[in-house]
Amino acid sequence: MDWIISDELGLTVGHLVGWGAAGAMIIGGVAPYIPQYRQIKRTQDADGFSLYVCLTLLIANTLRILFWFGKRYELPLLIQSIVMNITMFVMIHLCVNVRKKNQIIRARERIFTDMDRKYFWAWTDFQSYLDCMLVFSVLGAAITYLLIEFSPFVELIGFLAVFTEAMLGAPQIAKNHQNKSTEGMSLSMVIMWTCGDVFKTAYFVIREAPTQFWVCGGLQVSLDIIILFQVWLYHDNTAAARRLRRGD
Repeated sequence: MDWIISDELGLTVGHLVGWGAAGAMIIGGVAPYIPQYRQIKRTQDADGFSLYVCLTLLIANTLRILFWFGKRYELPLLIQSIVMNITMFVMIHLCVNVRKKNQIIRARERIFTDMDRKYFWAWTDFQSYLDCMLVFSVLGAAITYLLIEFSPFVELIGFLAVFTEAMLGAPQIAKNHQNKSTEGMSLSMVIMWTCGDVFKTAYFVIREAPTQFWVCGGLQVSLDIIILFQVWLYHDNTAAARRLRRGD
């Protein structure tokens, strides 16, 4: 009798752990952007946050969603991709509005349909970002539908999805290097990135996710560490920029 109860209890605990891990995967991906959103909202300054971070995640998660149709993987990862795309549009909406408010002289409107490469992903209206991703999604879905039975193509989508996400930190690294400061970037966001990416990579390994997932997860952790190094490297410049913004 005891071993039956023990087995049943083990199964129940296993289910709870699995559900907890799945929930952490879904919510954990979004959580790092909460402090960044609050910081931009509070300071009304979006210059320290790279919108290319949003572009990277939108492309990566859209590709991951397309990959699911060709090769089924854990459902929580699919849900995470959908939730993450929504979150990125929320971040873009905030940044576009803040930058509009901070314009001293009204600049010319830059929109997606201008097809000006110089202003790609630097448009002045939120609708342009939606239009761009809609075009990308429709084209991606059409190509995937035509080549869904071609296994190398499906594997390529999976690789591009996780590799693009792995490069998430690269735009922020470039932004910090350009500014020689991390002012405007939420340190809490980066710390949560790092913790989340370590957890996510371990989750991929334990759950035997496709190889592309955990290899690129390791790369993502490496870029997080580089950003944390920049926080230390540019500490003095960041402090000076913060004093200047406050008018000290």
